[in-house]
This record gives sequence, C-alpha cells and structure tokens, in this order.
Amino acid sequence: MDHYDVIIIGTGAGGGTLAHALAPTGKRILILERGSFLPQEKDNWNSRAVFTDAKYAAHETWQDKNGQTFHPGIHYYVGGNTKFYGAALLRMRPQDFGELRHHGGISPAWPLGYEQMDPYYTKAEHLYEVHGKHGEDPTEGPASADYLFEPVSHEPRIQQLSDDLEAMGHRPFHLPLGIRLLEKNRPFSKCIRCSTCDGFPCLVHAKSDAEMMCVRPALEHPNVRLLTETFVTHLETDASGRSVKTVHVQRNGLNEQYSADTVVVSCGAINSAALLLRSANDKHPHGLANSSDVVGRHYMCHNNSAFMALSKSSNPTVFQKTLALNDFYFAGPEWEYPMGHIQMLGKTDGQILKGNAPGLVPKFILDAMAHHAIDFWLTSEDLPDPNNRVLVDKQNRISLHYTPNNLEGHRRLVAKLKSLLTQVRCHDLLFSRSVYLNQKIPIGGTAHQVGTIRFGLDPKTSALDINCKAHDLGNLYVVDGSFFVSSSAVNPGLTIMANALRVAEHLKKDL
Repeated sequence: MDHYDVIIIGTGAGGGTLAHALAPTGKRILILERGSFLPQEKDNWNSRAVFTDAKYAAHETWQDKNGQTFHPGIHYYVGGNTKFYGAALLRMRPQDFGELRHHGGISPAWPLGYEQMDPYYTKAEHLYEVHGKHGEDPTEGPASADYLFEPVSHEPRIQQLSDDLEAMGHRPFHLPLGIRLLEKNRPFSKCIRCSTCDGFPCLVHAKSDAEMMCVRPALEHPNVRLLTETFVTHLETDASGRSVKTVHVQRNGLNEQYSADTVVVSCGAINSAALLLRSANDKHPHGLANSSDVVGRHYMCHNNSAFMALSKSSNPTVFQKTLALNDFYFAGPEWEYPMGHIQMLGKTDGQILKGNAPGLVPKFILDAMAHHAIDFWLTSEDLPDPNNRVLVDKQNRISLHYTPNNLEGHRRLVAKLKSLLTQVRCHDLLFSRSVYLNQKIPIGGTAHQVGTIRFGLDPKTSALDINCKAHDLGNLYVVDGSFFVSSSAVNPGLTIMANALRVAEHLKKDL
C-alpha cells in the first residue's frame, strides 16, 4: 500500500486549488479523481452535444425525497464542475458572513468574518486570473488588492442595457470573470471571446478552471501524482476511530488501497457527504465525522432561475455574460428582506431553445427568437434546513431530499426584473430558458451545491472545525462547498477556492 503525506480526493474548485497550493512544499501528494481528462474535441462547443444530448454529464441517477429518479447536473472530470461553470467568481458580501434576516427565516452567521477571508479572496482572484473592478458594486466589501485584469468589456447591446439601468438610478457592474482573455492584446489571448463558454467546456483551454489553473501546474512538481478514473469507495479508520488509516478505491476494475498522514475530501458537497456516510464503521456508526449528525444535512443549492427576455432590438452579442446587478441583494426601501442577485447568462442559440420548444416550431423561428433574446440568471439565498439532506442506502445509492425554501424573495426578484425590462426596450414577458425545461431550476441543478458538512466552533452542531478538519478525526479535512454555513446569493466558486487557500496555509504549518 502506497503511503503519502497528503491524499486529496477530487480536483475541482476545492481539491484542485489545494493541490496547487501544497505542491511546492515537496511533500508527497496523491490526487485521486473519479473521472478522466475531458476530451478536447469539437463537441466541446456544440450546443446539441452539451445541452440536448448531455454528452459530458455524469451517466448516473439519484433519487429525490419521493423516490423518483433524476439525472444530476454533475460532471466527473479533472477540474470537476469548473470545466463547465460560467466562471463568475464573486466574493460573498461582508453581511453574508453574519446573521441575516430573510422572509423565510434566519441565515446563520459564519464562525469567521469577511475580513479573515479577504486576503484569500485576493489570492484566489489572482490565481484564477479574474477580470473585474472592485468598487463598482456598492454591496461589495473592501478588497486588500485589486484584480490583476481589467473587467471584460460589454458588447454594444449589453452596454446599452447597462446605460439604461444606470439612467434609471441603478448600479450595474462588470461581472467578475475567470477567463484568460487579453482584450488589449488579442493575438496573445488564449480566450477568443466566443459564444460557447457558460455551461460549455472550453475547446481552447481558455477558461480559468481548476484543471488549467491549478491541477496541471501542480503536476509539474515531481512530488505530485494524479490518478484518474479512480473511484473512492470508502475511508477506513484505525482501531481507535480517531484517524483515517486507508483510502479504498476502485481503479481499472481492481480494488486498491492508499494511505496518508492527511486525507482531504473534496468531491463536491453531495459526493463528499455520501463518501463519509458510506464509510460508517463501529466507531462511527452514522458515518465519519458525524457525531453531530450534521453530515449530509443542511444541503443548499440556491433558488435559481434562468430567463430569456425578448427585445425589439436585435442582440448580436457573442459573449454576453459580462453584467450583473446587486441593487436588490439586501433589504431596501422596496422590501424589508433580501431578494438576490442578477447576472447575465451565456447567449442563447436556436439549438438550446429547441430543447424547450414544441417539436413543430421551425428552427428558423427559434434562431430568430435567439437573435432578439437577452438572457438572465437570477439567484436568491436558500436557507439551511436539516431536512434538506444527502442520504446513502445499503446499496450506496444516493438520495437527495430537498424542499425549496425562502421563495418569496426569489419571486419578488423575478417580478423586479420583469419591471425593469419594461423600461429597457424589452417586452414585459419573460420566457423560460432552462435546459431543465422549466423556469425554476429543479433538484437536478446541483451546480451551486454547498453546506452538507458544515464547519463551526461547536462539535455538537458542526462536523468540521474552523480549519475544516473533522472534529472527530485527527487527519481528515473537507475542502469543497460542504463547509458552508449559509449559501449567500452569489456563485460559491470563489469562496470555495479562497477557503482552500486558507486551509492550505494551515496545512503547510501542520505538515
């Protein structure tokens, strides 16, 4: 059995970032990835292959609370779900780290504050080459340093939308984006500013995903080893139950075992919880790190909606995802509770619409609609509920029990967007634009999964300590979206990356 200083399970925003940070230490590091490297092929940019045929999605089914099966929107590749994310890398707002009162209940406080995360946010922004400008959004907290790259510019139709919103007294801002674009030096730019970014893998490797920015550079160090197509079945503890002794995997049809002084789980909030639950033993009858009974509970994924607004003006925009609005993020004069966050989506095309349209609608009509469409993504906070949880049965099948909550804020955010669109040269109707065939993203939309192995100061109410080490075990860490206490209303990617860098600093001292 091979022994390492550190084993990292997962290569996404958490695990990939951690591997990059620890690689220069010279310690023996083993990275285990369930999937393979994503193939670089023309279908990377094919709407039919990516959305209609779901060519790259995981070929597995889970069950909901009613026992109905569904296909999760999850991908198993080096880089994890960052291979398909829209690369919107926003900081949580300072108030998000404190207790916030919502219409549906209380969003609890974190065991650390924004000021403790700020330097790691900066490091993550620089590592992932985020383009943006601090200070444009009035809800944003102070930053210890600015972005290294200027914000991605708006194309004319989106600039017109931004100007219209400003004329109405709003504060739209450039969406912080992790794309490897050099607008002032295009011959040397990796990114070509195409229309197939949000939700697509990048054919030219120009998206700032965890594989390109972290895993590949980490592998340049001789002390780092990556095993792909390696599924971790369970973790085995020593006789005392206080330490992970063996990592059991299935690889190439064989069962293998590895060990390490430190084991880091970073499979995503759902699969990380499932791994700990199926690792139950006599010392941990309810799953590893679960004496508090919180592992798998408090699952959050945001209240998300994708919309297409039809404009009388044509929208020839190619790269649309450049604008965001947080004017309704917190309580305001219009309502005493938070509503949420608005950002642009990648540009719709006729093929994407075809999956949601009646079969008899001609393709040229769908293409014409797409040419006049402006696409939005709306996010509101969902609240931690212990009954929203990940479960694993005796056959190790995953069930995801989730009941949406705190929906009134999201309904009001949708209504507010409708109201705004009547004033900015768009029709006053919103047409659903969702690959899941309805306007509210359902249970299969797991892109923003967080909260299933929460961290905290009290071992009775949390599974991890403030450094994301399990309270119950001396050498087990969890570094992905699982540690979240609340979901906020912005994309969780940057916070996961920043936290991985924070934990890496702790681990370097420990190693």
